[in-house]
Amino acid sequence: MAQRSDPFERLLGEAVRAGVCPGMVWAVGDARTTLSEGAVGLLDPTRPDEPTRADTLFDVASLTKVLAVWAVTGTLVDAGKLDLTAPLGSYWPEAAGRPLADVTAHHLLTHTAGMPLRANLRHLYGSDPQDVRDGVLAEPLRHRPGAAVAYTDRAALILGYLAEHLTREPLPRLAGDRVWSPLAMTETRYGPLPAPARERCAPTEYDEESGAPLKGTVHDFSARLLGGACGIAGVFTTAADTGRFLRHLLAPVPGTFSADWTALSLRVHTGALVPPRGLFWHPAPGTEPTDDVWSHFGFTGTGLWVSPARDRWAVLLTNRLRFTRDPGPLARVRDVFRALAFP
Repeated sequence: MAQRSDPFERLLGEAVRAGVCPGMVWAVGDARTTLSEGAVGLLDPTRPDEPTRADTLFDVASLTKVLAVWAVTGTLVDAGKLDLTAPLGSYWPEAAGRPLADVTAHHLLTHTAGMPLRANLRHLYGSDPQDVRDGVLAEPLRHRPGAAVAYTDRAALILGYLAEHLTREPLPRLAGDRVWSPLAMTETRYGPLPAPARERCAPTEYDEESGAPLKGTVHDFSARLLGGACGIAGVFTTAADTGRFLRHLLAPVPGTFSADWTALSLRVHTGALVPPRGLFWHPAPGTEPTDDVWSHFGFTGTGLWVSPARDRWAVLLTNRLRFTRDPGPLARVRDVFRALAFP
């Protein structure tokens, strides 16, 4: 646990006391070690006897896109099983003859494919997972691939489907075997969580259907519709496990995605288009691409950053969504956190 003089603890403790979120867990490190780590606040604001701890599990929402989809995609590229520049329709029968036929994996990774933005999949396609898959893959594009940058959850969903097609294995198994197990990320998994793990999971938003905050069940409605596991969301993890993942980006461990994949991803691939994008990573808010601080955030209140040039990584996990959907207060805290972590 961090000492009271730790600037991260002071910043995040003040944020919790100001009602930004119930609790936070953080870790900051380099290629060799963790430089600062700790936890502040409560696991659940209705249970004052249960503090947030270093081993608290969080629904990390869109960090799933990096921890699972981006990492698995890297193993496929490294193995020569995926050409980022090949049109999907040229090797994936489900994409042939559809609007996605001329889209590439590179377009999906840079959010330039022209896919529709986030939408209620149940409203559009029903509740059957195969109907959802068929509907997503058949959806018309909003613009020509490569013409504009527009963040969409569908990019990760489709890349997850593509990884499963190329390997004939489900995405949770791919992520576990190819990424989490080699990196000793023993606390990381797709939900729903089993009872023992659920007890130390930070709850998210109040759920009208169950009459209680979601705890150990993914918040994202699309992921829940698809059984709790997909490319969009569904992963639960700890700050320590996320730190192991980020340290691998600076000091690669054999057996999973390579340093070449990391180096390729952490640079701008969108030319003069704005906002600039790497491969599923983006320059951290408040920085320029030349600053080499890359980030990714999750709707539940989670964030991670890495900078090879500065030899530094950072993770901040919160359940902001237990209090509010307003991202503003936490965004301001994250900006200060990032400035402290990457001086």
